Amino acid sequence: MFSIKMLINEPDKRAEMLEAVAAIEAMVQLQEPWSYKTINDFLQQDSIKLMLMTDTNNDEVVGYCLYQVLFEQAEIFRIGTHPNYQRQGIASQIFARLNEELKNQQVEALLLEVRADNIAAIALYEQQGFTIIHSRKGYYQVGLQSAIDALIMQHIYR
Repeated sequence: MFSIKMLINEPDKRAEMLEAVAAIEAMVQLQEPWSYKTINDFLQQDSIKLMLMTDTNNDEVVGYCLYQVLFEQAEIFRIGTHPNYQRQGIASQIFARLNEELKNQQVEALLLEVRADNIAAIALYEQQGFTIIHSRKGYYQVGLQSAIDALIMQHIYR
């Protein structure tokens, strides 16, 4: 069984949860995962929130979504699921809860950026109602490999 909650402010528990998110980042973001410090620094801004999916059996963080709401627009900065829990609907549940939150805040559009070669993520986002609205040619450069485009995707709330 899983539970979705927002990051809490209790210092010890907050640090533990951020460490879990940073650990998942290191596993799922193969190029430039965000560190504990980077995530914590982002969360110093009032407009940035962290939604967490936990396994209620052991209170382990299994998924997360770091996002920002500015007026009528929101943007997902990071979203991830622990590899042991992938393909179990975790991300879809996070999106469902996020959509509820954003509709309650009267957000009109949700944006995200994804590598053009991340076929699984693109399929998930399209399933969630996102469409590609722009591409940044050659945005991701890794070593001597060919540069990869960044796709900007948007979900409109009607």
